[in-house]
Amino acid sequence: MIPQKLKSGDEIRIIAPSRSLSLISKEVREIAIKKFDELGLKVSYSKNVEEIDDFMSSSIKSRIDDLHEAFSDKNVKGILTVIGGYNVNQILDYIDYDLIANNPKIICGFSDVTALFNAIYAKTGLVTYYGPHFSTLGMVQGIDYTVEYFKKCLFESDEFQIQSSIEWSDDTWFLDQEKREFIKNEGYSLINKGKAEGRIIGGNLCTFNLLQGTKYFPKLCDVILFIEDDNESNVLSFDRDLQSLIHQPDFSKVKGIVIGRFQKGSEMNNEKLLKIIKIKKELNNMPIIANADFGHTTPQFTFPIGGRVSLNANDEHINLKITEH
Repeated sequence: MIPQKLKSGDEIRIIAPSRSLSLISKEVREIAIKKFDELGLKVSYSKNVEEIDDFMSSSIKSRIDDLHEAFSDKNVKGILTVIGGYNVNQILDYIDYDLIANNPKIICGFSDVTALFNAIYAKTGLVTYYGPHFSTLGMVQGIDYTVEYFKKCLFESDEFQIQSSIEWSDDTWFLDQEKREFIKNEGYSLINKGKAEGRIIGGNLCTFNLLQGTKYFPKLCDVILFIEDDNESNVLSFDRDLQSLIHQPDFSKVKGIVIGRFQKGSEMNNEKLLKIIKIKKELNNMPIIANADFGHTTPQFTFPIGGRVSLNANDEHINLKITEH
């Protein structure tokens, strides 16, 4: 179930199913609102979006009320999350999935909301979108690529090729918008050659794995996994998290893997990743690429959880195309 695309004049609702908007500075908010205004989008905030507790979040009831209100409000055409966090899986049992299925609309964000978005897709069939948060668009520099693919995925219906960005960053941009560090992008890394087409499932790997063994874990049949991890990940934790995913009963039906760029703090590199992949026999016969522009570095492309992608990876070129979104 693909939601209606955004268009100029639409209202988007900002919700905080993980951490609170109170953590985001006034300056970053104002820059983000201006960016959305340039896109022709009107921003509204959920009523509990600034509520904050000892966990930098808000009560389950507050988060559920805001989520339900965003899907129920006929004036709201799209929903963006404020920022990531740790506890969105607390709310999964309280969601009215029928309400969401009967009011399908775009919802976009990344990181902790991996659990929410995959649960919504698993329970309703609604395609959700792994892309920038509201706070992400409060970035002044290095945001053009992110905005370009946000528009390709959420405003347009045509299939689109995902090209690598020219440069990337892993700095604390929100502390100093002027002092930025950009790194030349070497492009996709080829791990295993091959061709595949399938539905996209995934997001932040350690958060995705929280759904294992629950009714919220999506089926892996005919799937190309898009997975990434953040600064709290390292070689050992990524290895065991990937192994846990491989142990799922229907993992044999996975057709390929696309891995997002690692943050510098994870100390992961291509050599270490290659060793992890090559010791897992279940991965031998599927195309796998890495260093894709999504995850916790910037910029990032937007992709549809539940949408479709084609992957063609060989020594001459790597072709990644979103075919249904």
